[in-house]
Amino acid sequence: MSNVEAPHRAKADRPAEAPVSAAAQPLYATRQKVYPKRVFGKVRSVKWAVLMLCLALYYLVPWLRWDRGPGMPDQAVLVDIANARLFFFWIEIWPQEIYFLTGALILGAFALFAVSSLFGRLWCGFTCPQTVWTDLFMFVERWIQGDRNARMKLDQGPRNANYWARKGLTHAVWLLIAAATGGAWVMYFADAPTVTMEILTGAASIQIYFFFALFAGFTYLLAGWAREQVCTYMCPWPRFQAAMLDENSLVVTYRDWRGEPRGKAKAEGVGDCVDCFACVHVCPTGIDIRDGQQLECIGCGLCVDACDSVMAKLGRPKGLIAFETLKNLSASAAATAGMAPGPERQKAGMAARHMPRFIRPRTMMYGGAIAVVALAMLGAFLLRSTLDVTVLRDRAPLFVRLSDGAIRNGYTVKIVNKRREDTPLVLDLRAPEGFRMVVQDAEHDPQGRPLLARRADAISQYRVLLTAPAGARLAESTPVTFRLLEPNGREAASQSSAFLGPRP
Repeated sequence: MSNVEAPHRAKADRPAEAPVSAAAQPLYATRQKVYPKRVFGKVRSVKWAVLMLCLALYYLVPWLRWDRGPGMPDQAVLVDIANARLFFFWIEIWPQEIYFLTGALILGAFALFAVSSLFGRLWCGFTCPQTVWTDLFMFVERWIQGDRNARMKLDQGPRNANYWARKGLTHAVWLLIAAATGGAWVMYFADAPTVTMEILTGAASIQIYFFFALFAGFTYLLAGWAREQVCTYMCPWPRFQAAMLDENSLVVTYRDWRGEPRGKAKAEGVGDCVDCFACVHVCPTGIDIRDGQQLECIGCGLCVDACDSVMAKLGRPKGLIAFETLKNLSASAAATAGMAPGPERQKAGMAARHMPRFIRPRTMMYGGAIAVVALAMLGAFLLRSTLDVTVLRDRAPLFVRLSDGAIRNGYTVKIVNKRREDTPLVLDLRAPEGFRMVVQDAEHDPQGRPLLARRADAISQYRVLLTAPAGARLAESTPVTFRLLEPNGREAASQSSAFLGPRP
């Protein structure tokens, strides 16, 4: 698929210009403001449904509650930075399990690749945050300032009280939406009711206000001012998404074999396209889909609704602009080559089409990758340990020779307890005979073995000193194993380490 690097603008929206040589073309073109027109239809209805669902999830999820027991946060979805934890309903992810987040990102990437190979830029046109919030901001703009013609007239008219009142109200509502967006983002990192009251009463920390202002500001800037510039110049996705597409991918396409040559509705020997520019006027990026596949096209499909409404008024079949594969487009063009415009050409072109091939090597590869990553994550989650022990040996000094000739090593033992239980564990040592273990600040069981308290859902740390008797014949490095035993004697976790001594 070919991508057009410079943004197209409709012929009806720009004055006639003299040809410019490639060498004289500027590297940067001043933005021409786009005035998308309101449109009705099936695609627009789906976009409204997706928009409402995305906004509802984003704004409401932080307010969902999930009971995790006493002393634990009851927010269903929370990135608890203070306690280094990520909560997602019944799932609790620790910093040591960051690989789950990595796996989720890989899974999302492959899912995006698979969707793009099947349906083109479906993500960009329907669920991308830039698209969702821009759509919401444009809805506010139309509600206050009017539809396309009214907004153009307002911008080109005098700067009177009506102008400033409508513009001011528009930006005020935009700022309210941006503030709600920034506040909702902060709520994913702190208790939603608490942080909301802190923000409103001025009791929040400077960090909370910083990130609140940061996300609110970017929402206002990107959805209110930058809009299609983000998709065209800032986002890297359109520049490499073509690698995921092939001739069987469904993309928004103009069926030129049916629409050309263009002309008035009642003219003889012309195609179905009446050159009304309805498709251009509703495009949020201001391009003409009839120019072919372009980098700026986000695949939102609003031009489909606009064109279908015009075809319905003219009594002609819908689908002049549609979600179509390039393979079908080429097949229809070949089948109608040399045919005069009319019902026969329409019938021949549609008969040459075939059902898109959803199962093909590319999609099977993406599906297989998704299955492998998903199964690996599921297996890792089901088999993950709820109690881990980590033994860190002192690096300096490597060992200490005591006054009686004994050799001592120091260790730090960390217990990561992901359970809600706080029953103490016995620390047992597997080492050559004669080795003596001392755990600082630890109690002992009746057998004299050190007891390590495991704090419920927390990390406990202990200092352990291990001493080899004087005169013991040791290698430069002697393997030792620290074991954590449950009260019933069952091994809960273990960690191997080394005891270092002088070179023999």
